[in-house]
Amino acid sequence: MNFINKPSLSFWQIFNMNVGFLGIQFSFGLQQTAINPVFLFLGASEDMLPILNIAGPVTGLVIQPIIGAISDKTWSPRFGRRKPFFLIGAIIGSLCLFAFPLSPALWFAVGLLWILDVGNNMAMEPYRAFVGDKLPEKQLSLGYQMQSLFVGAGIVLANASIFLFQDWFSVADAVDVAGSIPKWLYYSFFIGAFLSVATILWSVLKTPEIPPSEEEFKEIKAHKALSSIERFKMPFVEISKAVKEMPSFMWKLSVVYLFQWYALFVYWQFITPLFMNTMGFDLSGAAAQSAKMSTTYNVTTMVVALALVPIVLKYGSKKVYAASLFGTGLALFAIPYISDPFIVLLPMVLFGVGWAAMMGIPYTMVSKIVPQDRRGVYMGILNMMIVIPMGIETLTFGPIFKNLLGGNSINAILFAGVFFILAAVFSLRLNVKGEK
Repeated sequence: MNFINKPSLSFWQIFNMNVGFLGIQFSFGLQQTAINPVFLFLGASEDMLPILNIAGPVTGLVIQPIIGAISDKTWSPRFGRRKPFFLIGAIIGSLCLFAFPLSPALWFAVGLLWILDVGNNMAMEPYRAFVGDKLPEKQLSLGYQMQSLFVGAGIVLANASIFLFQDWFSVADAVDVAGSIPKWLYYSFFIGAFLSVATILWSVLKTPEIPPSEEEFKEIKAHKALSSIERFKMPFVEISKAVKEMPSFMWKLSVVYLFQWYALFVYWQFITPLFMNTMGFDLSGAAAQSAKMSTTYNVTTMVVALALVPIVLKYGSKKVYAASLFGTGLALFAIPYISDPFIVLLPMVLFGVGWAAMMGIPYTMVSKIVPQDRRGVYMGILNMMIVIPMGIETLTFGPIFKNLLGGNSINAILFAGVFFILAAVFSLRLNVKGEK
């Protein structure tokens, strides 16, 4: 394969290229903090939460690798290779975010979550590949840690909006009505609907894509010459072939991801019920406290994301990643035993360091070892390693929570902490050639 000699980009070029992640992650932040409370407001029970969130794993498993494979074989002189996919995904996500707080019933909200996840996954995967396409290897760490910065910024804005709007627009004599969503929660979703499209447009207009090499052009033309049926089958063929030829590093990473993402899904689903248990909050108060937790760890992510770049260069990706996962586990062990709503924010600093590492370091490592002409499909497969653990969690944790953990949200968070420690142990097996 003839690889293109990529010029180094300035800090602000890399910044502009990643602005779209702000909108994507605002939406993701709402999914972390607001979606499960919405389900509870509409009458869902706590043990239903895992299965109601199955939309994310299923759509991620199907959409991201397929879109990645398709985008690898796409080029338009006017629209580029990756940008059309994440722009369309952002528009779908925007429409769903606008409609979500207007959900009249639980079934409607669950259906919207499926469509929202299709849009978010359609935007996410090509965007990951887009950054790898543009940057030379020496700038990959900066590029993906810049993504971590915008991951933190988007989720901070989403969660800050939740507890601020509750404070500003929830009146003292208002009582949450069973089966309805509080009006103060509407505004966060409406802002997310705007940012989803606006920030993606910024990156699309500010960042030109690099045209494919001559050899890649030949492959794209050959793909276009195929029949409709063959083109339909091609993404599945590409995914199957890529899995068979996948580097051993990615198989090792899949074990880390099994524990890491299972634990994250447990945390996001049960942190709100935890505060109803440990602090005696009603649902609105617990949702606001959860938003403050998420805001704290994502502010930390924003602060440390770029600071991790020189630390990774000095100590190596593996060591920094493992230490960050271990710290996240320690944070989850502490949270259930802190009853003060302000002091409980302190462990989220460790969580935020871990989240910054999770959102940047694995993508940097993978981008260095996969072939450039198949980066889209391999980033899609990397996402499969995220959503499969999430899918397993949605199917298994409801019974585990009810039957083995006594239906106790404290035990659920401690369970997630154990899984983070296991992820840290398995991450010590990750080795990238040329790194410490």
